[in-house]
Amino acid sequence: MPDFSTRSVATEKMDDLRTAGPLMDRTLHELELINRLLGGNAVTLTALGKMRSKHPQHSALKIADLGCGRGDMLRLILSWAKRRKQPVELTGIDANRYVVTAARNNLKDLPEIKLLAQNVLAEDFGQHRFDIVIGTLFYHHFTDEELVSFFSALKNNTRIGFIINDIHRHPAAYYAIGLLTSWFSKSSMVKFDAPLSVLRAFKKAELDAILRRSGLQTFTIRWRWAFRWQVVVYSNV
Repeated sequence: MPDFSTRSVATEKMDDLRTAGPLMDRTLHELELINRLLGGNAVTLTALGKMRSKHPQHSALKIADLGCGRGDMLRLILSWAKRRKQPVELTGIDANRYVVTAARNNLKDLPEIKLLAQNVLAEDFGQHRFDIVIGTLFYHHFTDEELVSFFSALKNNTRIGFIINDIHRHPAAYYAIGLLTSWFSKSSMVKFDAPLSVLRAFKKAELDAILRRSGLQTFTIRWRWAFRWQVVVYSNV
């Protein structure tokens, strides 16, 4: 039986930033489907609604999506903003250049969305300034120490704060995602990575400790279906 007491340090196939081609295309498509069917997108959008109150409605809200994949969340955020008549400036960032190219193709009807191929742990990422940064199923790819260092810097790069939408490490989540992907997935990467993602994910106390070690004090951590943490972090409060 897997050890759920601590975060796994095993490597997912997607962590290889050279991964490209049909396997990556299929993987991204299936991950988008899983996120949509299990309600994961709503976790990010409702958090954005909370943070938007800290921003003037008629001023452009600068939002970055880290680990943006093919940009489906960026498309959803643009629709969300238009319904609320909230101007936005959207930037998608992913370290895999092939994924960024896939995002450009997927979002070619939305040229106003900016896309960057960049590793967020690289020094030049610190040159960016945003109002809000989001990360959906992104932060579990990093170690605790990497997250402490990154969040310590991110609080100075965001005017309002950032959103974490990630997995609750729990046996039910592990076995459920394994069963689901074995049933419908045609991607060997999804079948391997999805259960491992749960093992690399977080318990509430771990998220709390990481954020406090980063010098952050004003945040909320809420459990959301299906086995997600919705974390809303305010940078300069």
